[in-house]
Amino acid sequence: MLSSVLRSERAVRANIAIMRAFVRLREMLATHEELRQKIEQMERRYDAKFQIVFATIKAMLETPVKPKRSIGFHR
Repeated sequence: MLSSVLRSERAVRANIAIMRAFVRLREMLATHEELRQKIEQMERRYDAKFQIVFATIKAMLETPVKPKRSIGFHR
């Protein structure tokens, strides 16, 4: 969260890397049932410290991925 507040080049790169990691994780979870089950097992095993992480992952899983709209002239 701090990387999204700071304005240095390094913080911006870190924030972009974090966002890309979450997007990639969402894509992987959507296509790999075994990975989804392992994360659910981890959720049951670990305490409340990671509940926000698991809540975010679940929200990403439930959100449908919209196809990107292409830029330019269309008929």
